[in-house]
Amino acid sequence: MAASAGCDHYIRSCLLKAPCCGKLYVCRLCHDAEENHQMDRFKVREVQCSACLTVQQTQQTCQQCHLLFGEYYCDICHLFDKDKKQYHCQPCGICRIGPREKYFHCEKCNLCLAQDLQGNHKCVENVSRQNCPVCMEDIHTSRIGAHVLPCGHLLHKTCFDDMIRTGAYRCPLCMHSACDMQNHWKEIDKEIAQSPMPTEYQGAMVKIMCNDCQAHCTVPFHVLGMKCTSCGSYNTAQDGGLIQLQQPEQNMEPQQHDQQ
Repeated sequence: MAASAGCDHYIRSCLLKAPCCGKLYVCRLCHDAEENHQMDRFKVREVQCSACLTVQQTQQTCQQCHLLFGEYYCDICHLFDKDKKQYHCQPCGICRIGPREKYFHCEKCNLCLAQDLQGNHKCVENVSRQNCPVCMEDIHTSRIGAHVLPCGHLLHKTCFDDMIRTGAYRCPLCMHSACDMQNHWKEIDKEIAQSPMPTEYQGAMVKIMCNDCQAHCTVPFHVLGMKCTSCGSYNTAQDGGLIQLQQPEQNMEPQQHDQQ
């Protein structure tokens, strides 16, 4: 069994010899945090055993003392770690946490996704090659899980949770609703029904564009929200100023001219 060693990122019993600077680090992330350059994991050729300190070619077991460097080892990524049901995805080019049978690789998104999303998500070409629009950090090689939005864009799972916690419910990239908002729209319906607009705004209309279905429509103006007549969403944007409908003229008695 592997000795209890490693770092905050991985459990392993060896050090990687950085091909860039020749220094020894537990992992590439520890290296990158200390140095002013990044370690290329694919170019690692040597490791040092944490027990006998023998420097040797990358392999799963120490050639000198036979210590197991990691329960899981990938000879492409040179990843050593405890067993988390990892697997190497060839199209992704890196190792993923599995088990493999619970994931599939979407060719268009170019990313491994959970099996329940197969045929049940909106594809965005090479979506994971973009940085997370919340934290602007890499998604494709991140150790943080990705969350697929209904629009197909990706966020780090932690960034999505933080966004929802603060009351932000729209995709930062396309403004589409980031989760099921039907119950919230019903609450807005009730609030609007109980909050009539002042007399001077009654009958006022406004043009809107829906961020969820992209429909353009003209709807009654209300400060609490303008509802899309196509899909029922309140995730809309006003397009132009108010359109004040002409109020019906009151009937007035004709004036009588004095006879001379």
